[in-house]
Amino acid sequence: MFSITEFVPLPFVAQEAPIYLKGASQPGPTFREAILMHAVARIALHPLIPNIQASWVKLGPEGVQHALRAGVNDLGGTLMNESITRAAGAVHGQEAAPETIEDWIERAGRPVRQRTTTYGRPPAAQIRASFDAAALQTVFNAPLRRAARRDEARSREDLDA
Repeated sequence: MFSITEFVPLPFVAQEAPIYLKGASQPGPTFREAILMHAVARIALHPLIPNIQASWVKLGPEGVQHALRAGVNDLGGTLMNESITRAAGAVHGQEAAPETIEDWIERAGRPVRQRTTTYGRPPAAQIRASFDAAALQTVFNAPLRRAARRDEARSREDLDA
């Protein structure tokens, strides 16, 4: 039997997205709207879809803590060199160590548990290996350029008006 294991409401990150820069889209949800989407998903989809996931790359550490308190029970993974959301203008990071993610979860007052892709419990050796992995290298996040140019152009237009 086929079943859906999780729902992942990904807020649109617009700052550097080509469709937004061309003026063909809205700027994406407010923080409040993003958290509300996760909360409503928990209420509306329960019990058909048991897991609601928040993207720490899109919401940031404080954002996922709010989401965890609003019904989210999954933060996805540690990721490595995530580039899609960063290219769209997000500033929350590209990778996080298991210890970091566990800290975010604990700060939200939620229980910590690693999972497999199918939401099972991984073997103890696999959990230990995730903490014994080599340290992550420092990631350089280049400053947003297009958004700064766009904002500068808008400021010039306002002065000319």
